[in-house]
Amino acid sequence: MSVLTRWPEDQLCLSAAQRRQAVQALERAFASTLESLRVDIGLVEMFEAIYVPLAAWITCRQRHQGAPLVVGLNGAQGAGKSTLFTLLEIALSEGFGLRVAGLSIDDLYKTRAERERLGAEIHPLLRTRGVPGSHDVELGIALLQALKRGEHEAAGRIPVFDKSIDDRCPASVWREWPAGVDVVVLEGWCVGASAQSDAQLQTPVNALERLEDPEAVWRRYVNAQLEGPYAELFALVDVTLMLRVPSMEAVYEWRSQQEKKLAQRMQYLIDTRASREPLRIMGEAEILRFIQHYERLTRAMLEDMPARADVVLQLNDNHKICDIRINRPLADCGPGH
Repeated sequence: MSVLTRWPEDQLCLSAAQRRQAVQALERAFASTLESLRVDIGLVEMFEAIYVPLAAWITCRQRHQGAPLVVGLNGAQGAGKSTLFTLLEIALSEGFGLRVAGLSIDDLYKTRAERERLGAEIHPLLRTRGVPGSHDVELGIALLQALKRGEHEAAGRIPVFDKSIDDRCPASVWREWPAGVDVVVLEGWCVGASAQSDAQLQTPVNALERLEDPEAVWRRYVNAQLEGPYAELFALVDVTLMLRVPSMEAVYEWRSQQEKKLAQRMQYLIDTRASREPLRIMGEAEILRFIQHYERLTRAMLEDMPARADVVLQLNDNHKICDIRINRPLADCGPGH
């Protein structure tokens, strides 16, 4: 397998030796994977061509800012945000010596009880997690503001959401923020999304909107959340990366694959959960309906975010990065920066 594209030459930040050190750090981290596969999958070439140069570019951004840098990572369901974060975290920390923390917008989901209340008081579709309005945005804003100010203790702990039971985990398993972070990655499918006009909200984009939200009550509420608290949250992002999927059809396919993998990972828990609530794994029809909650914003972001994101990593139908677009290039990349 060969890479389909490479990081632009004029944005190769830091020295070749520094980038090579980061590549070696990634090789060590993935050594067992490479050995077990025993084939040339081109992973190291991908490190050299895309992931390490991206990490070096982020490193330069952080150095220029001289303060904690918040990186927003946008990508539709199944795009590979978690994988990209893992690669960046290793390259930035082991390769370039930065302290990295990750926050998924999924961590901020409201509890099921809170979403049930929204469903009863505003619209039944708000019971389903995912869309703007289903997150504890105030908590996210407080976390990022504290981290940007370098206040580790004020940032405190972040919740953990268990998708297999569709609810927030007990506080005893919440994660601690690391002290003195240099880079915070906020990843999520709607990170950086902007509100639509009222005219755009009028026409349903799928059967769910047409049949279950005929008066546009739900989508207007979601849009108002984007205009208000979510805009405040996303304003704290310094650099936005977009993993751009090739189509809405790919989202359905890749999200279905994710759910199947989740079912496989959680299968071993079924016996131990005999006295607890059953696992909530979706079938094909449920996945189709679930994705329709996201479809409006996903389609809008596929149209407008490629011009707004600082870096766009275009994916092809085979889930490979096939093009890289930098909308906000660094003017002084190089060994001295």
